Order: sequence, then C-alpha cells, then structure tokens
Amino acid sequence: MKINPNQVDIIISAVSKEQYPETGLSEISLAGRSNVGKSSFINAVCGRKGVARISSKPGKTITLNFYDVDNQFVFVDVPGYGYAKQSKKEREKWGEMIESYLTGRKEMKACIQLIDLRHPPTNDDIQMYDFLKYYEIPVIVIATKSDKIAKSRIEKHVGVIRRELRLEPEDVIIPFSSVSKQNLDRVYEEIAGRI
Repeated sequence: MKINPNQVDIIISAVSKEQYPETGLSEISLAGRSNVGKSSFINAVCGRKGVARISSKPGKTITLNFYDVDNQFVFVDVPGYGYAKQSKKEREKWGEMIESYLTGRKEMKACIQLIDLRHPPTNDDIQMYDFLKYYEIPVIVIATKSDKIAKSRIEKHVGVIRRELRLEPEDVIIPFSSVSKQNLDRVYEEIAGRI
C-alpha cells in the first residue's frame, strides 16, 4: 500500500449519523485512550504531519473525525476514552455516539485499538476490546510508543497486553512507533487486508 500524503484530508467532524459522509470507501476506525497517540498514528500512517491535530490537552476530540486517505479508505477517529475530566453525562453521550457508529456502520471494516505499550492495558482498554469482540468487530491492536522501550523488552510488553486483553489467536498486535515508523509496513498490510 502506497499513500500519497498530499491526497489526505479531513472530510468532516460528525456528531450524528446524519452527518456521516457517503464516500463509497471502506472505513477503519481508531479507538484508544485520550493520550495514547491516535493523532500521531494517523499522521505517521498518512505520511504527513498535521493531518490530525495533536493536542497537548487529552480528551479534546469530541466528534467522529473522518479522514479520506488518498481515496483508498477512510480513517475514523473516535473520541478518546478514559479521560476523567469529562462529566458523566458527556461521557455517556460520547459512549452512545461511538457505540452507534461502531455497531451500525456497514462501511466500517475493522477497528484499530491503540494501547500504550509502556503500560498494562487499563480497565477502559479491556472494556473496549471486549466490546469490539462482543459485536464481532475485527480488531487490530497497535501498541504505541514502542520507541520508548528497549528493543529487548518489546516482546515482554506485547505479552502483557496479549495476556491482559485475553487476545484471541486470530487477533493481530503490532508494536508501533510514530517517531521511528517501526512496523509501518505491517500496519499498511493489515489495513490493506481489511479494505
């Protein structure tokens, strides 16, 4: 898979299904904790800084952001979970929006769940994974920030995520760094296989 970085653009920030774009393309959603590095991941995969804005404040994404990736597929960035400063009511509203997108959108072919490789998965991470499995949504686990861990310890950390999430044998987990672009080719391969 080759992506022309100049052909990547945000289509819309949507809050309801009436606003979802009709592109005719397959969609890959992105889910993860507020500070896991989703924007950096999008920018790394698309080969262009600034496609997705990186915020210094976690919990800033409060919409479903649709990105046309070189007319090949659409990335859909869903609001980050596990950010305590949102009110309970707000979190419930987002939860409904995310759930209705993930379970009802036929264009959505797989969900990339991003988890910080440096730490064991949180309860929110486990809940999200279980949710995806319950609804039989294909999941690709991306273990972010792998550049912050010694190479010799990466497999050990991957093992912790695999065990804590109780990954099924067919589930893919890829250690990834938005800085060094480690395993970018594997990410492309997985996306290409789903779309």
